[in-house]
This record gives sequence, structure tokens and C-alpha cells, in this order.
Amino acid sequence: MAARPTLDDAMRDFPPRVTAFRTFPGENPSEHPDLRSPTRFLLWQLGQQAGVVAAATLVGILWQLPMTVGPWIVGRAIDRGILAESTGATWSWTGLLLVVTLIGAVFGIVMHTLVVRSWLIALYGTTLLVARKAVQLGHVLPRRSPTGEVLSVAASDADEFGGLTEVTARALSQLVAYLAVAAIVLSTSLPMGLLVLAAAPVLVGIALPMLRPLHRRQETERQRSSALTSMATDIVAGLRILRGIGGEATFGRNYARQSQLTRQAGVAAGVWQAVIEALGVLMSGLFLVLLMYVGTRAVDSGELTVGELVSFLGYGLFMVGPIRTFFEFAQKVTRALVSARKAVAVLELEPPWREPADPVTLPVDAELVDEASGFVARPGRLTVVVSAVPESSAELADRLGRWFPVEEEPPPLDDEDEGTGRRTRAERRARRERIAARDAERAARPWGVTYGGVDLARVPLDEVRGTVLVSDTSSQLFAGTLQEAVDPHGRLTRVAAEEALRSAAAEDVYDALPGGWAGQLDERGRGLSGGQRQRLVLARALAADPEVLVLVEPTSAVDAHTEARIAEGVAAHRRGRTTVVTTVSPLWLRHADHVVLLVDGRVAAEGTHEQLLRDEPDYVSVVARTAEVEESRV
Repeated sequence: MAARPTLDDAMRDFPPRVTAFRTFPGENPSEHPDLRSPTRFLLWQLGQQAGVVAAATLVGILWQLPMTVGPWIVGRAIDRGILAESTGATWSWTGLLLVVTLIGAVFGIVMHTLVVRSWLIALYGTTLLVARKAVQLGHVLPRRSPTGEVLSVAASDADEFGGLTEVTARALSQLVAYLAVAAIVLSTSLPMGLLVLAAAPVLVGIALPMLRPLHRRQETERQRSSALTSMATDIVAGLRILRGIGGEATFGRNYARQSQLTRQAGVAAGVWQAVIEALGVLMSGLFLVLLMYVGTRAVDSGELTVGELVSFLGYGLFMVGPIRTFFEFAQKVTRALVSARKAVAVLELEPPWREPADPVTLPVDAELVDEASGFVARPGRLTVVVSAVPESSAELADRLGRWFPVEEEPPPLDDEDEGTGRRTRAERRARRERIAARDAERAARPWGVTYGGVDLARVPLDEVRGTVLVSDTSSQLFAGTLQEAVDPHGRLTRVAAEEALRSAAAEDVYDALPGGWAGQLDERGRGLSGGQRQRLVLARALAADPEVLVLVEPTSAVDAHTEARIAEGVAAHRRGRTTVVTTVSPLWLRHADHVVLLVDGRVAAEGTHEQLLRDEPDYVSVVARTAEVEESRV
């Protein structure tokens, strides 16, 4: 007996299952999108749900049935029923028209369901593609593409692809209806049939030259909108700092200026779109006038009956619908091509990492050595890295975790249109390729950080990430429950999760959330203070319990009293485990097993906190300056 299909089987394409960019057991790498050109990408999008589009087209043909044969039935009812004074024929043709109308109504509902389904599949499928690409690239993505443009592809551009699949099904069904109507009118009157058949291609051809300027203005609008999104993202992320330095007004003016540029581009694109739509209405009206003129002359000469003229006029009114749909299809293809160019630019990005040809497994409880700085983290010890320049210790943490630093702003994906400094797509593509080539070359050669004598470049990246965990100031919280924030993989017992929360001095977050562990956090932990967010990120890092934990300024957003509790809690929690903390706070230094002083990115001295205070003037100056700040925080 065959197994009954489950709900998951029935809904397997909604939301769609996306397997691109990373191959898991049972997945098919051939399902990756076709990124050779924007046109091929759009064809791939349509091909991914060919069954849904085909079903919507077939249902759409039945939906169009009242408009396709309805005028013909009305004409027959006039000629053979009303004019022939036959009550039976009139009722027969009227009943047939009722049946056809009911069929159209039923399949209209089904058609609407299918086209909305195809829209949502394309929309969420693209969003999932971008999400998987972001997961695949990880921290490399902001080096290759502006954040706002990635968000734009996942949202507004994805919506354009949904609109294209929806209008494609409608256009195909109305094309069949258009050809059926042409066949009916050709069989009735050759001149009138040719007039109806030629109307749509002629009217679309008249509007096609206007699609190119519309395309350019829509492209400019999308680029400026993406830039505006990037600017808003940066402002929100740095709002606390901006308030601290009084920079809100300056960034607000910049945002307002970019907003006006975006509005102007939107108005320009809207004007051209309105012109094209107005032209479609005008041409359709002229077509009806011409059809009426030719039809009345044919009736006057006896070539057509009154019923046939009514049928032709009905078909003339009906043809306005397909003609406008063809116009809409042409416009949406234009918009979708603009969006596809941006989507391809994001989705074609490749991570620099490659699996080592001869992978090696990392040893356990070994020394972590950075050749560039001379830093050594000995197993089972809490090592604090002190530097007068925070960037030096942050760069060290990046190297220890095999992360790329953010060195420059990535090039935009679309044309810049700021009046000056315009770059061509080829130049920007070459710039992106140079960044990618440099990253790939850096990732391919020895990394310069060894663990137990094994260079990290010889080890699969997943194993490196599982062994050395770097938690820095850019780490984020996600929307979900408190339990998911602390234990995203669901591996911990409640006792272990509570211990991580206590060690990070984050119990107040648990107390403040209704529902405790089941309490809901907003995106990026918006409802929490900066210190609470930082402590939750620390609790998550402690809960992961990696072999080597690297913490970058883990208490920069908390007061001195809380920092003292955290330093003591982390030292106890990680006792016997390799831990590296980059900070200049004396509250951490008193718990350190080993302290390393960086000067110009190199190890200048190391020892215990007391030894360095006694023997190293540079160390004393850094720590003393920090101690003064700590006193002011108490």
C-alpha cells in the first residue's frame, strides 16, 4: 500500500526548497541558477516552476473562455434567435452563454490562486537564494557588495521576478485566447480577421522604442534606491556613535539628499511608464474606432450580419485586455532584466575558500601561533592581548579565526548616476574581480597561523571554525527566543545554558523578558540595551564551548562593576580551556594567566600582569590610561 502524501510533500515548493551554492547529501548541484546573463537567469527562474506556470496558463485559457467565445455566442443569439424571432434558439444560446460564464468564473478563481502561488515561489525562492549566498560567503560578502544592494535583491528585485512569472502565465493564456479569436473572426470575415490579428503586434511595436528610456530610468531608480538603503543601514547601525559625536544632522542631510535623488529617479521612471500605458490606451481606443468603421461598412454592403458585427465589436473590446497585458509583459520583462542584472552580480560572487587538496585534522589542546605578530596562545590558559591601537588586536583576532578584514568599500552593482565620476559596468566588474582574486590568492597560500604546528590553510574551514571561535564587536543577535539566542543549535541542557548566562552576567535579560527562556527578542536585540546585547553575545560564545575562544573587547559596552563580574565569571567558566581576550581593562588583566603587549602589530613583551607593570613602561602607560577611564566609569 502506497504511503499517503504528507503536508510537507504537498507544499514542497512553497516555500521553495533551495539547494544552490552549497551541496548537501541528496541535493542536486544542477539546480544552481543560470548566471551566464540576466536573460538566462530569468529563463531559469521561469523554468524552475514550469509546471506551475503551465498549469496557470491552461487554467487561464479556460478563464478566458467567456471572452473568447462569448461574443460569438451573443452574435448567434442575435442572428438566430432575436432577429429570427425564435424563442427556443434565444434560450439555447443564452443558456450556453451562462455555462461558459460559470466556467470562466470558476477557473478565474483557480487562475488567481496559481498566479499568486507562482509569484510567491519566485519571490521567496530568490530571497532564499540570496540568503544561502550570504551564508556561503559569510563575512566576505560585505567586501564584495554593498549591504543595501544585497537587501534590495532579496526584497524588491525578488518581487520583480514574482511579477514576471505572474504576468507570463497571464500573457500566455491571453495569447492563446487572442489566436482563438483571430481564427474565429478570420473564418467569418477575412478583412476584419486580419485587422484583429494585426492589432496587437502593431500596437506593441509602436511602444517598444519607448521601453529603452524606461529601462534606463528604472535602472537609475533601482541603483539610487539601493544606495539609500545602504545609507539607512549604516546610519541605524551607527546611531549611538553618531549621537555621541553630534553627527546626526550631517548624516541626516546626506540621507535627505540621496532620498531626493531617489525620488527624482522614481518620478522620471514613472513619467515614462505613464506615457507607455497612456499610449496603450490610446492605441486600443483607435483600434476600436477603426474596427467599428470597417464593421459598419461591411454590414451596409451585406458582407456581415448584425450579429456578426456585434461579435466583432465584442472581440474588439476584448482585444484591449490582451493588448494591455502584452504591454504589461514587455514592461515587466524590462524591469525584471534590471533586477536580474543586480541579482546575477550578487549570486555569481564566489567564496575565496577552497577545500585543501590534502586536508589535515587539527590536534587537540595545542599552541595557537600567529607568525605575523609572534603571538602564541598556550593551551589551557587565559591570555589577554593589550595594544594601544585596538585595530592591531582586532586584526590579530581576525587572523586567529581565519577571517578577512574589511579593507575597502565594495563597488556598486549598478550604474552610478551622480553627474560626475561615472564608472562603467566593465570597470566595476573588473574591480570586483580584483578583490575576489586577491582574496582567493590570500586564502590559497599558507595562512600564517598554526595550531599545534598545522597551518590553518591545510584544514577544512568548518573544522577551523569549530575549533577557534572568534566573538567580536560586530557579532549580532537574531530575532527569536532567548533560548535560541544563547543556544542556537539546541545542544545545551538548561543547567549549561544558565551557567553560560551567569558567567556573562546576563541574568537580568532573563528576568526582564516575559517568558524567561521562551521570551522573544526583536531583530538584532533592538529591545535590549547595548550592554545587554553584548552580554548575550558573550553568553552565546561561552555556551558554544569551543576549544579556543577569542573574545574581542567583550565588555566595551558595560559598566566597571558588571565588567568585573564578567571577567571573573569568564575566567572561571573557561578554566583549563584556551581563551584569548583583547582588551586593555585592568579588570580583565588581574585574571589573566598570561598577558601579551602588541606594539605596531608585533609582540613587544609578554608575561604576567605584575611582571609587565614592573618592567615595561609602554605597558604601564596603556594600562594606567585605561585605569583612569575605569575609575571615571565607577
